[in-house]
Amino acid sequence: MGPPGAGGRPARPSGFFAGYVFDLDGTIYLGDALLPGARDTIGRIRAAGRPVLFLSNNPLRTREEYAAKLTRLGIPAASADVINSSYVLVRHLQRSAPRARLLVIGEMSVKQELREGGLALTDDPAQTDIVVACFDRTFDYDKLQRAFDAIRAGARFIATNRDPYCPVPGGGLPDCGAIIAAVEACTGHRVEEVMGKPSSIMAGVILARMALPPHSVVVTGDRLETDVALARGAGMVSALVLTGATDAAALETSALRPDYVLTSLSEILPPASA
Repeated sequence: MGPPGAGGRPARPSGFFAGYVFDLDGTIYLGDALLPGARDTIGRIRAAGRPVLFLSNNPLRTREEYAAKLTRLGIPAASADVINSSYVLVRHLQRSAPRARLLVIGEMSVKQELREGGLALTDDPAQTDIVVACFDRTFDYDKLQRAFDAIRAGARFIATNRDPYCPVPGGGLPDCGAIIAAVEACTGHRVEEVMGKPSSIMAGVILARMALPPHSVVVTGDRLETDVALARGAGMVSALVLTGATDAAALETSALRPDYVLTSLSEILPPASA
C-alpha cells in the first residue's frame, strides 16, 4: 500500500492492508440502515482474504446481537467478528478483579453479560468494590447517589467508554461520557480505567485477535478522539470516515490527524485495478 499523501488529505491506499478493523455506529451503519458502500467494501476485503473485525464502544448490545444486526443488514458476521466495550469489560475484570463486587450504572444487557462472566453485582454502596459506568438510558438520580456513596466510601471507578454521545439518525443519544462527567463532578474522583476506544485495554484485545503486526492493521471509524486515537496509540494505521460524528470542519481544527480521510467507506480500498 502507498504511504499517506503529503499536505492536504492523505492519498487513498494503493493496496490491501493485512487486517481491517471497523467501527459500527456512524461508520458501517447509522441506525438501522447501512451507510453507502459498506456492504461492497467488506465483501471486497473478505474476498481478498483479509480478516475483518467490527468494533463498538456501545455496550447496549451483546456481540451476538451486533453480529445478528450486521447479518440482517447484508454483512454476514459471527459473534467472534465483533469486539465491544462490554466484552472487553468482562474479560478485563475476570483477569484483574474476579472477586470484586460491582455497582453497575448500566442497562440489563451489560449486567447480564457480567453475571454470565461469573462476576458479582450489588446495589449496596457499602458492599461495592468497583463502580462501573456504562451507556445507560435509564440513568437517574438514585443511580448517581449510589455511585457517589460507593466512591466516597472507597470504591474504584471504571467505565466502558468515554463517548459523549452516540450518533443516531437525526442527532444523537447522550452516552457514557456524560455519565462519567456526572459522577466525577459530584465525587471529585476521576475515572481510573476505561475499557473502550481509545484505551490500550481494547487495543490489546484487537491485536491479540488479529495476531498481526500493528502497522499492518487499519482502524476505520468516524471519531477522532476514539477510533483515530486508538489506532495511533497502538501503532495501527488510522482512517477517519466523514459519515458520522466528525465532519470536515471538526477535522480541520483538530490536532489529531488520521493517516487517511475518507468521504465514503469504499475509499479505504485500493483502486479496483490494484
